Amino acid sequence: MTRPKARTQPNVQSVDAFLAGLADAARRADAIALREIMERVSGEPAVMWGGSLVGFGAYRYSYESGREGSMARVSFSPRAKELVLYGMGGFPEYENRLQKLGKHRTGKACLYIGRLADVDGAVLEELLSETLRYLRERYPPDE
Repeated sequence: MTRPKARTQPNVQSVDAFLAGLADAARRADAIALREIMERVSGEPAVMWGGSLVGFGAYRYSYESGREGSMARVSFSPRAKELVLYGMGGFPEYENRLQKLGKHRTGKACLYIGRLADVDGAVLEELLSETLRYLRERYPPDE
């Protein structure tokens, strides 16, 4: 049985063009700033994954069912109402750090932020750094 290919794959779409095309000026400014933060913290260049996800680094995963794939280590999407950061958490102190972040909400491995000004930038960088460390331990980079 052939498994369908995951829809969210890295591609050659321009991150600059995607971010420049955001209609809302405030959302665009936040997305550009978040890209800079995530590139600096991850040490990875921004790459488009699918049509609206900006990802940093990648890892391979496999499930007991045999399904395998790859995904950005961390990524974000500038949605209409908020910035959504994907792949967040997993490390033991995640919930405690979130309490210091500022205005946000969470979902399964997602962090939703209305505006970057609503959160503590240093805490956000700590969350990203610790998430990346956790993911590198759980899914080591290919040698």
